Amino acid sequence: MPRELARVPARSASIEPLHTLLEDAAWDVFVRTMRDTATQLKNRTIWNINSTVRGGGVAEMLAWQIPYERGAGMDVRWLVIQGGTPFFTFTKRLHALLHGVAADGSMINDAERKEYEETLAGNAEAAAREIQPRDIVILHDPQTAGLVPYFVRHGCRVIWRCHIGVDQPNEVAKGAWRFLLPHVAAAHATVFSRRAYVWEGLDQQRVDIIPPAIDAFAPKNEELNGETVAAVLRITGILADGAAGQPRLKVGAIAVERTTDLFPAARLPEDARLTVQVSRWDRLKDPLGVMEGFAQFVAPRVDSHLILAGPGVSTVADDPEEAEVLREVEDRWHHLAPAARDRVHLARLPMDDPQENAIIVNALQRRAQVVVQKSLGEGFGLTVAEAMWKGRPVVASRVGGIQDQIEHGKSGLLIDDPHDLAAFGAAVVSVFSDTGAADRLGAEAKRRVQRQFLAPRQMMQQAQLVGRLLQHAT
Repeated sequence: MPRELARVPARSASIEPLHTLLEDAAWDVFVRTMRDTATQLKNRTIWNINSTVRGGGVAEMLAWQIPYERGAGMDVRWLVIQGGTPFFTFTKRLHALLHGVAADGSMINDAERKEYEETLAGNAEAAAREIQPRDIVILHDPQTAGLVPYFVRHGCRVIWRCHIGVDQPNEVAKGAWRFLLPHVAAAHATVFSRRAYVWEGLDQQRVDIIPPAIDAFAPKNEELNGETVAAVLRITGILADGAAGQPRLKVGAIAVERTTDLFPAARLPEDARLTVQVSRWDRLKDPLGVMEGFAQFVAPRVDSHLILAGPGVSTVADDPEEAEVLREVEDRWHHLAPAARDRVHLARLPMDDPQENAIIVNALQRRAQVVVQKSLGEGFGLTVAEAMWKGRPVVASRVGGIQDQIEHGKSGLLIDDPHDLAAFGAAVVSVFSDTGAADRLGAEAKRRVQRQFLAPRQMMQQAQLVGRLLQHAT
């Protein structure tokens, strides 16, 4: 039965602001690459298909990348697959399996396989009415992998991009590979964020490595001065309002007016020093471990408050476990020592307006003295690059793409074992204890993102890949 995919409205953005991020020679190469690919496309369209329009790194990446590509002369569009709760419950588990984690058992059963294949068959049937043979189709992550054979048969050039993986794959991860490989193997190209994530059994000649990047001019990363940061956090109910409160703030064209759902409800002191983690309510992000590590090893030594910030529940369509994880964190909060508990806060950020949400995250990261990302597994970790771009010292786990971003002791601090709460706490305390070292970490972090993890590099790599596929198109 056909399932009509959701179409995300397309807009265009000039690539000219990106010139400020590049030397003139690099800019010339970037512009030439984008224009050459646009010329090669002729009357073809590039379709990006993923599983949600908001929440998570893929949706955020597409939200800035597609407008820039359209501004460079390419016809690029975005569709979102549709499915029921059983489909997204399974693909959430599949996501964990690819990280080597089998919380609910590692075997994929026949009912799950049937749900996955039938849901994607319905999406493929509907999409084929709009997507033309010879178009380029870029499918993102395991939720869409089952669409690969359909679009290959339809006559499209198909790229499957996997944004997740594990450094040392175990049998759980390999079992997930075996489930997906018959679908993915037909793709004209597969893209991974790092070489260690590439699966056994794939044609290595069709594999590309493209690390993710961030847009320096997106609302989540644009410059905000200290006055604006404080105002955003007061209006959204995170920081105490020392003066007469204003109900609404405009940051450029973005209205900031919705309130964060803070747990416990009391606002933080206006002068509080902050340790902040921004992530989904996801066990792989280890919010329980962050909270425990802070309560045991940071709170007794530093007068910081911890904010665990994530989306309001039921706002991320492809993650049905969020409410359950949030309840676990809230339950555990009640068992913390009272002195520490008073300085641990859960912030469910409003998601009604993605740009407003981005401004709030931006303000939180800029207000933080330390940004942490104590993930147990991480495909790349865009929140790390975002915080580094803002010049924040970052303490994070040495897992996945995080270790490609942070040079330990130079542009941030890495925890070798993400389960080592004492090491995590010691690293956070060290940042608070030496402000000079913290400033140096933050400054080098910004330089590193400038060199390696901004939009032009990723856009150019993908344009080059599309160009190669078009050269071999019939």
